[in-house]
Amino acid sequence: MNVPATDKAGHTIRAEPQSFRAHDLMASLTVRDLEKSAAWYRDVLGFQVERRHEHKGKVVAVSLKAGRVQLLLNQDDGAKGWDRQKGEGMSLQFATLQSVDSVADRIRASGGVLQSEPADMPWGARVFRVVDPDGFKLTISSGS
Repeated sequence: MNVPATDKAGHTIRAEPQSFRAHDLMASLTVRDLEKSAAWYRDVLGFQVERRHEHKGKVVAVSLKAGRVQLLLNQDDGAKGWDRQKGEGMSLQFATLQSVDSVADRIRASGGVLQSEPADMPWGARVFRVVDPDGFKLTISSGS
């Protein structure tokens, strides 16, 4: 087991150059139908619309927020083909202090379909999964 070195006060001594340390993550997703996806994230998941981004009078992106989590939904312009697969090979995990079961109930009541029901995991979290209209996989998990 690799134990980090500490100074006399017990603080971890960081290697130089220092490793990258981030404090937030914002995701940007390209979607087929911007209005449909923005409505799903707002009405089904409960995100708030922060801003609608326009270019030449047309909405091309929507900024969403839920707590400290920020998502940017971008309208696919079709340049890479309209039928290209979206959401493959990735999953976004959202941790919440809210009741995972209550969040799942609200999603179902709003017309959302769960990919998996809330379940307790061996590491102590309660988790369920849902898929957005473009196939992006989302995991909702209890915990900080």
